[in-house]
Amino acid sequence: MTPRTEPGPLTAAADVRRARAVLFDFDGTLVDTEPYWIEEEYALIESFGARWSHQQALELVGNDLLESGRSIVQQTGIPLSPAQVVDRLLDGVVVHMRRSVPWQPGAVDLLAALRRAGVPCGLVTMSYRRFVEPALTALPPGTFAHVITGEVVSRGKPHPEPYVAAADALGVAPADCVAVEDSNTGAASAAAAGCRVVVVPNHVVVEPRPGFRFLESLAGLDTDALLALG
Repeated sequence: MTPRTEPGPLTAAADVRRARAVLFDFDGTLVDTEPYWIEEEYALIESFGARWSHQQALELVGNDLLESGRSIVQQTGIPLSPAQVVDRLLDGVVVHMRRSVPWQPGAVDLLAALRRAGVPCGLVTMSYRRFVEPALTALPPGTFAHVITGEVVSRGKPHPEPYVAAADALGVAPADCVAVEDSNTGAASAAAAGCRVVVVPNHVVVEPRPGFRFLESLAGLDTDALLALG
């Protein structure tokens, strides 16, 4: 596994203070659910005779769901409230998730390795609990010590609240957590909270920032090296 920001393999360094916990984003990071969301956005918006584009859909990646709902209403003029947009999209996406959880390469293996190593992990997503439940059910109990979803925070990503809340729930400082993200919004949230940020880009280009480490995939990622990132 080779980071994009510096040469050489990603290996644990003895002189780097190890993180005590790992916080994972969900959509696009552990599971490739963005195609589900985009399909449902098109279906909902076009059912009202309005138009939508792939670029508009990508601009919502990583956002708080209600913020995405507000954006859809503003851009398309469909006669729904933001909350109604979110509910209808969730209804459709949850059906997809119950049929098949589209895990990202290496995600399940990495979570299992962290569990075996006794490393506490948190899930930090702006999706709602009923959306992530099929994936949580498919994993061994205790995979995540705590789950932060969009309906339990007052300010979603890119605000730091979700990651601060997750670190607090695990009993560690944000600076002692590695946050794994795939979007500008999510990475900004984790960085603002004070986490160490690892970015695995998926559907959107994430702008480099000081301290960000970029990986091409979770596949084959060494857990000791992940915890040593600083």
